[in-house]
Amino acid sequence: MPEPMTQTFPPAFLWGASTSAYQIEGAVGEDGRTPSIWDTFSHTPGRTAGGETGDVAVDHYHRYRDDVALMAELGLSAYRFSVSWPRVQPTGRGPAIQRGLDFYRRLVDELLEHGIKPALTLYHWDLPQELEDAGGWPERDTAFRFAEYARLVGEALGDRVEQWITLNEPWCSAFLGYGSGVHAPGRTDPAASLRAAHHLNLGHGLAVSALRAAMPAHNRIAVSLNSSVVRPLSQDPADLAAVRRIDDLANGIFHGPMLHGAYPETLLEATRSVTDWSHVLDTDLRTINAPLDALGLNYYTPALVSAASGEVKGPRLDGHGGGEHSPWPACDDIVFHQTPGERTEMGWSIDPTGLYDLIMRYAREAPGLPLYVTENGAAYDDKPDPDGRVHDPERIAYLHGHLSEVRRAITDGADVRGYYLWSLLDNFEWAYGYGKRFGAVYVDYATLERTPKSSAHWYGEAARTGALPPVPAV
Repeated sequence: MPEPMTQTFPPAFLWGASTSAYQIEGAVGEDGRTPSIWDTFSHTPGRTAGGETGDVAVDHYHRYRDDVALMAELGLSAYRFSVSWPRVQPTGRGPAIQRGLDFYRRLVDELLEHGIKPALTLYHWDLPQELEDAGGWPERDTAFRFAEYARLVGEALGDRVEQWITLNEPWCSAFLGYGSGVHAPGRTDPAASLRAAHHLNLGHGLAVSALRAAMPAHNRIAVSLNSSVVRPLSQDPADLAAVRRIDDLANGIFHGPMLHGAYPETLLEATRSVTDWSHVLDTDLRTINAPLDALGLNYYTPALVSAASGEVKGPRLDGHGGGEHSPWPACDDIVFHQTPGERTEMGWSIDPTGLYDLIMRYAREAPGLPLYVTENGAAYDDKPDPDGRVHDPERIAYLHGHLSEVRRAITDGADVRGYYLWSLLDNFEWAYGYGKRFGAVYVDYATLERTPKSSAHWYGEAARTGALPPVPAV
């Protein structure tokens, strides 16, 4: 049967956008906030493009009211943001700083006044530097510090925020932060990256319990995973075995204990040359397996892998942990290949079918658990025209393609409740500095003026009508 001309979504489907604190807030020294690992990392020479930092970012801390008004003008029904841990609990220990919590109270109240549902992410990579100085995520104590922080935020905002997300992309925190070192804190220790992954899992489970105790029962708790779609270069058994190993490290290491209460045996066996897993205590897996109310999926591009042939060692391509050091423990005999097709400014191939495959996998992996696409988007070299307008037809085509696959998944039975584009605003793109623009809203970094791009208007129409507008002719 031919596809209908109008692609409609369920009436309650949430149309949102995502951001993270360090990428947009700025005000890094105000109201009691102390440095996070990203403050330290970005101020370390050679770590970020051009030595750029999030000190000012796009000044959302002072401009949040205008930004919320812009969301409302575009017609968004939901907004996913993260709380800055060192803004709320500067040392990662002890009582909360009310001035820090007050910012998020004001932000949430502003969202609710405009009819926009807040979705709060507790951790988007900004560990307080003092906790890193004490060992960071490779240390077990960090998981307990995270649970205490979660309780403080839950007590402060649980009366007005219903949707909670514990961790954003723990794979990046563990393996880019402690394995390849291309993200903060910039360490390159494969064993530490595996310990970090486990303690992120443990912190998640402890935080779920802490939030349940601190908040109304109707609030919903999720986690956002950047689960990879891993495909083989060929059907050769060695390539299929390579897919299994990468899939375990990208996906099973998190969804195994979170959803099923166990790490994949194939993961444990493949990484025994790096760690004996003695850091996993008997009760940990039960704690990590705390029941969830939803699951967030972040998707950008698929991975294409094979077994190495002869002396060839695989490039760790951008999007899969590119850098001098591998983020993939015990995988030096696996090659990452460029996937075919058009690419974004990040060099990532555009393949909307990967999002469909990811959604359907988790519909099977966690039957009955509602799903949200909590990040999806593309970077392009956007520039204003002489009239000051910003046209980004490539992003419109990208969003249309990926949202069409979300709708196909819904048609095929997946319980997808919402989509959050990455990102609302152009912002500090981690180690890339300000050179990669993911925003639906253009930000002039000299003046901080916001200009909605044509994709923002297109997406806003989708949000208002619940249907995908056509892709305009270029």
